[in-house]
Amino acid sequence: MSHPSQFESLTQINIDDFLSAWGLKRFGFARMLARPAAESFARDVIAYDDAVGAGGWQAGGATLVKRYAGGLQVAGVENIPREGPTLILSNHPGLTDSVALFASIPRNDLRLIALDRPFLRALPHTWSRIFYLPDDPTQRASVTRAAAHYIKQGGAVITFPAGRIEPDPLVLEGAVDSLASWSASIGLFARLVPQMKIVVAIVGAVLLEEAQRNPLTKLRRSKKDQELLGAALQILWRPYQRNIVRVAFAPPLLAADLLKANPDPVEVTKAVTDEAKRLIEKMRTLTYSVMRIS
Repeated sequence: MSHPSQFESLTQINIDDFLSAWGLKRFGFARMLARPAAESFARDVIAYDDAVGAGGWQAGGATLVKRYAGGLQVAGVENIPREGPTLILSNHPGLTDSVALFASIPRNDLRLIALDRPFLRALPHTWSRIFYLPDDPTQRASVTRAAAHYIKQGGAVITFPAGRIEPDPLVLEGAVDSLASWSASIGLFARLVPQMKIVVAIVGAVLLEEAQRNPLTKLRRSKKDQELLGAALQILWRPYQRNIVRVAFAPPLLAADLLKANPDPVEVTKAVTDEAKRLIEKMRTLTYSVMRIS
């Protein structure tokens, strides 16, 4: 059950996000217009976090996927080790990508590496499962070591190495090019935990092409802002929430093998992004199983 202050905090964060997407943040009157949708989204997110507290991240993820997408299809879930040191690396097309991953990964010990954001701090059950990164990159080494220690003890950690929103590989162009921005910290993790398995995940179809082509998106000038507005429309309008999200997992790579081939962290990262590129290129032809969401 949410506390009134939690609900209001999430509502205000949502209003800011919606108005930013529309380019209306500087207009004070718009806050009142955005409030009903922001409150509705806050209630859904609180229900998700309550589900995380009651049943773990798979249960919580399923709650939001069911609410904001038409379904979930998964390929290669058998590639995820059910136990032992595991690092899962995923692209980050936004919207329901995180919760679709949570719903797909059969690990109760899963933890996330994420930027420290007020939105996440307002979700206590989610927050307790995060290694949060400060905005200052020079202060992140201790977080990397803590996450690596957790993996070394047999845990599973998931992170988004690009550190930003990337193109949806099934909707937009540029998904392969965005892999060049994946952090070389992948190689550092491999050095710290050579016994771990690395699993590449690719999420697609979180965006609906129809929402991205909506004429309202032309209210924004830049392509990036148009894509952001299309995503906001998808959250706000129920008919746009019929997309079938797809998640694919590549066969695991053993960190020790990558280090043996070339111990340079940059080369380790390249080996991983090469695997991600292959998976992106196969996304449309893979055989998917429907993930049943109760």
